[in-house]
Amino acid sequence: MGYRSELESRLAKKTTKAIVDYDMLENGDRVMVGLSGGKDSWALLQVLDVLRARAPIRFSLVAVNVDSGYKEYKHELIASTCKARGWDYRIEHTGIGQTIDDILDDGATPCSLCARLRRGVLYRVAKEEGATKIALGHHADDFIETLLLNLFFAGALKAMPAKLVSDDGAHVVIRPLVYVGEAEARAYTKECELPIIGCCCPACGDLGLQRQRTKRMLMELEREHPGVKQSMLKAIGNVAPRHLLDTRLNPPGELRATAPRERGPTYEADGDATPVLLKRATALKRATAPLKRGPTHDTTTTHDTTTHDTTHDTDGDATPVLLTRATAPLKRGPTRGTTTHDITTHDTTHDTDGGATPPARRAPL
Repeated sequence: MGYRSELESRLAKKTTKAIVDYDMLENGDRVMVGLSGGKDSWALLQVLDVLRARAPIRFSLVAVNVDSGYKEYKHELIASTCKARGWDYRIEHTGIGQTIDDILDDGATPCSLCARLRRGVLYRVAKEEGATKIALGHHADDFIETLLLNLFFAGALKAMPAKLVSDDGAHVVIRPLVYVGEAEARAYTKECELPIIGCCCPACGDLGLQRQRTKRMLMELEREHPGVKQSMLKAIGNVAPRHLLDTRLNPPGELRATAPRERGPTYEADGDATPVLLKRATALKRATAPLKRGPTHDTTTTHDTTTHDTTHDTDGDATPVLLTRATAPLKRGPTRGTTTHDITTHDTTHDTDGGATPPARRAPL
């Protein structure tokens, strides 16, 4: 038996993928669907009913509506719709609306408190109905919006799980529409001609609520960058714990290098901090550099070294004599008497080639 439309086929495939990926259903499960009367819960109930006829396992469905007690709420329409389609249903009347008014301060957002109170009712009814799974109609947009709400306003990096075990371990909550977009759920509900019923809460649909503002922001982002919501949904399932700041995931005391250390460069025994390899490379470079020949000198030149502590070549080169001698070939000096030196204020005597001969070796005049 084929699907009634391409949209139903797409939703059925996405829902099946979620059920398989997160191991949501088992053979013999009795699934209690939280039916608020909104588009999402109607779409969930309808697509699960379609899959029930095709699934390789057997499971049953029961729709449970929690009436918050608002007079305008059309719970009779929910009952008649379920009865017309052959769905098991139960309507649980409560005074949640009045309780919220009594507890909540003026101006405070009632949605989170309402959700917790309704969840408590669903847990109780699930026991009474013998349900093994509680299915909720949260879709992909709800996951993304919850992620951003916690990030922006709660200081927590979390969204909601596709499969959750209650704190007391007694209930398993599943969200089979995790891969289905809000627009798809709305279109499918309209296609199936299911009545959309508001919860009648005075705060419902308030555009000033944080969730509504986040929803508008995501719509704008999706228009400017198509696929951004799909990328964010993928990010929820692609977490890199090592790149977060939570010390419970990355205890600082346990973050230590585990690989063996490599030996660094050795150093000279005299305490010099220059690595031996660098010293050797420098020495090799000096040893292989070509030597330059110094300039030749005129043997008749007289040097005035009155204010110098080094001797210079006759061409004005400031190269010290010792370096000049090291790089220039040795040559015999002239015989005595060919050059006159002024040694009035010097403590060394100069050879005719510009060299500095100590006084002990000076030839007598």
